[in-house]
Amino acid sequence: MKAVALTRYLPIDDPQSLLDVELPTPVPGAHDLLVRVEAVSVNPVDTKVRSPKAQVEAQPRVLGYDAGGTVEAVGESVSGFRPGDRVYYAGDVTRAGSNAEFQLVDARLVGHAPHTMDAAGAAALPLTTITAWELLFQRMPYDSERGGAGKSLLIIGGAGGVGSIAIQLARRAGFCVIATASRAATIDWCRKLGAQHVIDHRQPLAPQLQALGFAQVDAVLNLADTDRYWDAIGEIVAPQGHVGLIVEPAGALKIGDPYKAKAIGIHWEMMFARPRFKTADQAEQGRILDRVAALVDAGELRGTLTETLAPINAMNLREAHRRLESGTTIGKLVLAGW
Repeated sequence: MKAVALTRYLPIDDPQSLLDVELPTPVPGAHDLLVRVEAVSVNPVDTKVRSPKAQVEAQPRVLGYDAGGTVEAVGESVSGFRPGDRVYYAGDVTRAGSNAEFQLVDARLVGHAPHTMDAAGAAALPLTTITAWELLFQRMPYDSERGGAGKSLLIIGGAGGVGSIAIQLARRAGFCVIATASRAATIDWCRKLGAQHVIDHRQPLAPQLQALGFAQVDAVLNLADTDRYWDAIGEIVAPQGHVGLIVEPAGALKIGDPYKAKAIGIHWEMMFARPRFKTADQAEQGRILDRVAALVDAGELRGTLTETLAPINAMNLREAHRRLESGTTIGKLVLAGW
């Protein structure tokens, strides 16, 4: 089968950073689906895993942690899926990724793709959707239906992949959503997704919130730079509020006052925790994706795909990584077709 892989960890401008290769088609284990991959999207985890380091792989390593495709075969212990089903998923960072014509993925991590989306639209959603859903509604103490009613939520990094779906999920749950963006295109994107207010993350946050009438906010999702906004978040979150984080800090964080004084809840989200540690509730990710597919088909959530490159090959994946590393992408970038 065709695949895009690496053997060395190199800067993305090096043509050897990602390579077109031929690999054997894998055989499903008991809990696996063998999926014919039709579209993939790129996420910061792809660029972080690929980033330069001295390590060398004896065998080609396939990255990719978002896919839309069709079930080709099922393992003996799999229920709920059969060959021909259209599926979408983010998978497991400890296994071979989706940048291949065929991929094995634990069926418990997989959802049935939205009927109203093609493979490219579906591939844009899984990792960011699971991240936003788990953070808001499972790590933080808010119900997915009306848990945000009467509450304010600041989303730092609203136009990124996670922010694009988090805005929608939060609005649907009843939050008053304030997103951050700094360019005309990203401001417009956040508003189209449902943010009631947009402020500039390059400027001090507290004065901008106060100008909108928010002395404090009930919760914050920091989807950008954990270190940069840490002190500002401690200032603007209300007592007994909550902060959700997804980006590893570069240095030590002071988690005492004002966080301790206000009894602020600090919540980390890592969507690969369930598959990586084989937790008893792995199937929750499949359930989240099925629920989100139903909301998409009902018109309650919209896709976050903004651009598609074709076909899936090393040259286009290098370009996708390059754009993601620039920090200027909006929504999700997808590659489709072989």
